[in-house]
Amino acid sequence: MQGENLTIWNFFFLKGFSRYPKLEIVLFFFSLVMYLITLLGNSTLILITTLDSHLRTPMYFFLRNLSFMDICYTSASIPTLLVNLLSSQKTIVFPGCAVQMYLSLSMGSTECVLLAVMAYDRYVAICNPLRYPIIMNRQVCVQMATASWVTGCLTALLETSLALQLPLCGNLIDHFTCEILAVLKLACASSLPMDMTLLVVGVLLLPIPMLFICVSYVFILSAILRISSAEGRNKAFSTCGAHLTVVILYYGAALSMYLKPPLSSQEIDKIISLLYGVLTPMLNPIIYSLRNKEVKDALKKLLGKVSLHQTHGSL
Repeated sequence: MQGENLTIWNFFFLKGFSRYPKLEIVLFFFSLVMYLITLLGNSTLILITTLDSHLRTPMYFFLRNLSFMDICYTSASIPTLLVNLLSSQKTIVFPGCAVQMYLSLSMGSTECVLLAVMAYDRYVAICNPLRYPIIMNRQVCVQMATASWVTGCLTALLETSLALQLPLCGNLIDHFTCEILAVLKLACASSLPMDMTLLVVGVLLLPIPMLFICVSYVFILSAILRISSAEGRNKAFSTCGAHLTVVILYYGAALSMYLKPPLSSQEIDKIISLLYGVLTPMLNPIIYSLRNKEVKDALKKLLGKVSLHQTHGSL
């Protein structure tokens, strides 16, 4: 439908990987398996850190937020991708596109802030351990987590509302999801408010949190090297190593996606987006489980209780 100076589309075609029909089947099973692992891994992490009284600390409180965020992030786009990979009509209605764009942006933006908050938590725990329970009390943790969610949701609302108000000269999105940069390529003309918003939000949510994390880890590393016992150093490295690995994976993928050359191949962009949207959320709980003795012990305890309950039930 067309109106004066504005084109409104009721639905969009998602081009996805339709140029490679044989690859679509492989991508379907690849995405399905990774999505199921993401749901299982993050749900399990939320469950064990909630049920185990030893894991009711600020670090695991933020980790629960991160796991819930990863579930929401992948669920915003992967189910649509799975349906479209097996469908000949790869379409999405306008409201669905708007919701998908908003959820992806809000969860991604919130994670940028939350990872910086988690770096501050590790900084206080290692550099100021005696005052850690006072500084990172429950009220402060809730306020910091809430600030992360509010920042991510509001910036995403601003970006989404501006993007969807632009007149679009087509409805074929060269992507497998309603990714904002792919949708903006359909705009009939560039928009200064949209460009400025993307620039400002991009700076606020990528370089600034990254700089904060880097500064925090300079102080953390300095404090760890001053720890006299090898056991103390190993424990400190263990708790920080998992977070730092997640930060490198997340920001590495985000920077490669949003700070890439403007003339880069769209097919490469889609592959990066797929890895960014599926691989990182799947690896997060694995990284925290494999590198964290407390999480592994809590998981063994939970599995032991389940096994004992089943044994009693069968008697």
